[in-house]
Amino acid sequence: MIYERVALIGLGLIASSMFWAMRRDGLAGEVTGYARTQATRDTARRIGLCDRVCDSVAEAVEGADLVVLCVPVGAMGAVAAEMAPHLAPGATVTDVGSVKREVIDVVGPHLPPHVHFVPGHPMAGTEHSGPESGFAELFEKRWTLLVPVEGVDVAATAKLRQLWEAMGAFVEEMEPEHHDLVCAVTSHAPHLIAYTMVGVADDLRRVTDSEIIKFSAAGFRDFTRIAASDPTMWRDVFLTNKDATLEILGRFTEELFALQRAIRMGDGDHLHDYFTRTRAIRRGIIEAGQDTDAPDFGRGAKR
Repeated sequence: MIYERVALIGLGLIASSMFWAMRRDGLAGEVTGYARTQATRDTARRIGLCDRVCDSVAEAVEGADLVVLCVPVGAMGAVAAEMAPHLAPGATVTDVGSVKREVIDVVGPHLPPHVHFVPGHPMAGTEHSGPESGFAELFEKRWTLLVPVEGVDVAATAKLRQLWEAMGAFVEEMEPEHHDLVCAVTSHAPHLIAYTMVGVADDLRRVTDSEIIKFSAAGFRDFTRIAASDPTMWRDVFLTNKDATLEILGRFTEELFALQRAIRMGDGDHLHDYFTRTRAIRRGIIEAGQDTDAPDFGRGAKR
């Protein structure tokens, strides 16, 4: 056991997966949970998610030695303000948001000096959301980034690292601005591009009837998986990681214009060289164990 009592605030994919992983490996003595809506709390109770589902933030965090904010980034400041008076001395507060500078700026000022603030980001997920979407294996061999605030207790950071590693994750520490730029490249911009491509196809679908859906296995299907992600979470990501996302989208636009020109001019050498270079990135991801080289991306295999 690593923590006596863990409080999960927000009961979606990440929180539910954390609970099932902690229960599987006996990493916490008790796990409490809270969700904003009664419907989500009722679902959590029905499926046995958390040892105790609470009807208020205050009740959930009382006596917890680890509090995990699993709500959308845009809601974290308000939740932090609500829970702050009820945090136990010596407790660690962390989060699972995919933006870090904004989280530090909106959560940090509300926290009392007697708690340790270690923001985090598990870089694992699926296109599914809600309390019933979680599973214990979600974090295995996936990276979790920790972004401890300046001056935070080293032991508190080490203990949180121990929890993530026990749940199967690789862990690395990072500065907030660098984290946000890395995630803009690896996650945020790709999601926005996927949303855009699906939006374009939706416009075309009105003209071509059902053909866009019928023939989606030709590559479009993979865009739709990404674009099916939680809309509230991703709205908040783009509004709170604005600068880094816009920087990467600017670079993407420049690359796209160069490819457009190559296609227009019939420059096959440029296209072949470009595609060869990008293919190597895919090989690197597989070699790093972050995806499978199984045919059809391993679809059909059990999760």
